[in-house]
Amino acid sequence: MKTVDLQAEITALKTEVAELKALVKFYEGQLRLNKHRQFGASSEKSLIPEQLGLFDEAENTANDESHPEDIVCARRKRKGKRDEDLSRLPTEMVYHTLPESERICPECGGPLHGIGYSTRRELVIIPAQVKVVQHEQEAYACRNCEKNSDHTPIVKAPMPEPVINGSLASPSAVAHIMHQKYVMCAPLYRQEQDWKRQGMALSRQTMANWVIRCAEDWLEPLYERMRLKLLTHDVLHADETRVQVLKEPGKTPQSNSFMWLYNACTHAFDKR
Repeated sequence: MKTVDLQAEITALKTEVAELKALVKFYEGQLRLNKHRQFGASSEKSLIPEQLGLFDEAENTANDESHPEDIVCARRKRKGKRDEDLSRLPTEMVYHTLPESERICPECGGPLHGIGYSTRRELVIIPAQVKVVQHEQEAYACRNCEKNSDHTPIVKAPMPEPVINGSLASPSAVAHIMHQKYVMCAPLYRQEQDWKRQGMALSRQTMANWVIRCAEDWLEPLYERMRLKLLTHDVLHADETRVQVLKEPGKTPQSNSFMWLYNACTHAFDKR
């Protein structure tokens, strides 16, 4: 083989090796990116293809209308449970009747009389409303003391203590924020947007201060009383759950923190 042919073959092989190295480097980068998306720490996961099903949840969850007889059967089975569920809710009765002037038989023109009602029930949601409650505490003074004494006592009408002094916080507002955050998993920045849509500019920093302050002033004493009560039991159930906490002092977001749940055992055990 000629030297020129060997040199050309070597050059081609070097080019191919360089291209393969670049391709391997690209795939390694894609692998690291996918691992970071799947396992990396994040306050909220980015939208991934599996989450696209969130937008068609209604279509995927609804009953299959191709078998109406199965649906009717299932509804009959659930009727007892539905009545039981509805019995726990307040019920408002709305009566639909004809005025006296329209209670005329369409056939003979004679008067109509009531023979009963057909019933239809529906669930109604009353949206949350934001309003301001302004407390006006009246003060009283004694006219006799004002005229004849050097000291005039001031008596004020009783008024509920504020949840946080000098704050707009009310028990219902703080309870709503805590419920949305810890029960409904709605972060404070989303609640901030919801408050803004309601016409109130309530920042996430203010809500965070309310939550922390009320937890320290009102919930921690209750927690301590419950803890002391639990410690009086002979047997406790305990559950340990690993969680990741962002911005925890002295720990990285990737490190594990632990949440412990205790429950008093109410059953009798054989202690032999």
